[in-house]
Amino acid sequence: MIRQTALLILAVAASAADWAGPVDVRHEFKPCVSYRAKWDGEFLVLQATHEPGWKTYAMDNKRRADEKLAGRQSLGLDAPTEIAVTGGLQIAGPWHQSPPKDFSKPELQWFSWGFDGQALFVAKVRRSGTRPAQITVRGQACTETICKRVDVAISLLPPGARTRTAPSSVDLKTLVPVR
Repeated sequence: MIRQTALLILAVAASAADWAGPVDVRHEFKPCVSYRAKWDGEFLVLQATHEPGWKTYAMDNKRRADEKLAGRQSLGLDAPTEIAVTGGLQIAGPWHQSPPKDFSKPELQWFSWGFDGQALFVAKVRRSGTRPAQITVRGQACTETICKRVDVAISLLPPGARTRTAPSSVDLKTLVPVR
């Protein structure tokens, strides 16, 4: 029993060690949302964890809103999540994201999709050097009354700099392509 518990603790520690971050976005010293990233097989995985009451917006929020508005004017637009990768990794495929929730208020002609709780952003990547990758996340985190700008950076070792390589655990069937 002790040996099984020790192995479980080591497995959890090894899994946590794969993640870079977390990096918090704060409002008045309280966290709103935190981001962390990891290399998972051939994929870059970025995880957003929202504090209760906070939400962020889909990478394709503007496109979704434009489609819904069909040329009509809107009062505004919630800033979409934007992710840039530089340094030791290069994006080699399209982005996928957790299925976004519809936060729209059609009576106000305000259309918006995004996330609360946890959300994932995943893209196929390839190594482009030995330097750590820099992942920059920009966007907006909001409650019903407050919005906070998201502008964070996470440093992640490139896949070749790791001592172990494992097959990916990413299941793209649980995600939707960014439009």
